[in-house]
Amino acid sequence: MGRMMEWASKPNHLGGLPRRTVIMAVGTFSKAVANLMNSTSVHNADALLNLVRSRPPGVPLITVSNHMSTLDDPVMWGFKGFPTCNADLQRWVLAAEDICFKNPVLSYFFRLGKCIPITRGGGIYQEHMNEALDRLSNGEWLHTFPEGKVCQEDEPIRRLKWGTASLIARSPITPIVLPIVHHGFEKVMPETYMYGKRPPIPLWKKEIKMIIGEPIEFDIAKLKQTALSISRNSQHFKNLGWPPFGGMDEVAQRCLYIDISQRIQIVLERLRLTSFR
Repeated sequence: MGRMMEWASKPNHLGGLPRRTVIMAVGTFSKAVANLMNSTSVHNADALLNLVRSRPPGVPLITVSNHMSTLDDPVMWGFKGFPTCNADLQRWVLAAEDICFKNPVLSYFFRLGKCIPITRGGGIYQEHMNEALDRLSNGEWLHTFPEGKVCQEDEPIRRLKWGTASLIARSPITPIVLPIVHHGFEKVMPETYMYGKRPPIPLWKKEIKMIIGEPIEFDIAKLKQTALSISRNSQHFKNLGWPPFGGMDEVAQRCLYIDISQRIQIVLERLRLTSFR
């Protein structure tokens, strides 16, 4: 399908009108679900708003969050005061290929909505991860769910997949990494509502809470040195055929991605524990 219709994701596709139309329609839906059908409260919203609207030129932003339902994105951007309908300011997001890109119609729609297809289990060097890296290289905003799948239980943040960590490490300019934890989407779109399936429409009169943390600092050069040092004594990994990166072989890369992932996981878990107890 031509790199999964990547041409449809370009801002100048048909003058940008299809993208603006889809972003506005989805944004309006998100506003309605978040504010009319349900109530949404956001702690530290300015931290996100300021970075979306006015971060330093050329510096990319990665937001990371837990994953409570299939509605998390886009509805988590529907809170009051957020430029949800602005196609230029909206995020790019990694989206599951087997859900969002099943056929040409869905592929076109999600491409217009600034979604990048990811094959779950396809590894961190799969084709479209390079596309995500291109967005970061252009200083854009990317959202990821590093847990990799929906979890509706009130449980600790699971071990994170390494894809987000690899993007942080490989981006030419280290992104600003902003952690977000939310709660309530599992009630708006429960996975096993009717006969073990999701409801046909979002439920209402639920409370959605979002806690936005502070940016996580990453000194990538220092972390690389640490990973290289540790990797000399860590040769037990199964080789997956990763290409060399930044002077690091596959073992060193794994050490680096594990370190970055664990740092993010700790921050997300701390937010979860302090926010919803």
